[in-house]
Amino acid sequence: MTKQPRRERAGAGTKLGAIALALAAAAAPAAAGPESAGTLSAGLATDRPRIGAMADVGVPDGATVSIVYRPIRAIRAHAGISHNLISLGERAGVTLAPLSWWACPTLSLEYGHYADGNANPLVRMASGDATISSAMLDRVGYDYANARLGLEIGRTWFTFYVHAGMSRVTGTVHNLSAAMMSEAAGTTSLTFSKDPTVQLWTVSARIGFVVYLAK
Repeated sequence: MTKQPRRERAGAGTKLGAIALALAAAAAPAAAGPESAGTLSAGLATDRPRIGAMADVGVPDGATVSIVYRPIRAIRAHAGISHNLISLGERAGVTLAPLSWWACPTLSLEYGHYADGNANPLVRMASGDATISSAMLDRVGYDYANARLGLEIGRTWFTFYVHAGMSRVTGTVHNLSAAMMSEAAGTTSLTFSKDPTVQLWTVSARIGFVVYLAK
């Protein structure tokens, strides 16, 4: 008589154990679901677009359109073509954006070059004097190097930026002897055996934006 209740209790315990195991098995995927979703979201958050296009205007850069490549979130490299209303040029550089904030401080280093071009039409347009013509303006070109701090807004698909800093501009002054002889008009003149090179450090800035197009 005493053995039957024990057997019934043992059977009930076995059933409760099976139910508990079944509930645990059912609860396990539910518990793992949010964690898995968080992991997936984290993976998607780091999967940023890497290739884009950039456009900006500034001094001494002129107007520049570039291709952008972002190997990692904090570094953006770019290279493109420029125009300064005198001639075509090219520019390449890198920007460091150390923070993942929506508004982020930046550091940019760049090098650019403009081929020689005739600056007389630009000077005439800017001055409104159609009679201006200088031999020194027949060939104007320069190299420049930029070091700038900036502020960028937007991180994933679109970035607007303002950069300001210092630039070193290096150029050769052509036809200086001919220009000075023309101005001297028969008086004592100064001639150069070689076109002099001029180097200038100046404050510089630019404003522009980046649109990312592909991952």
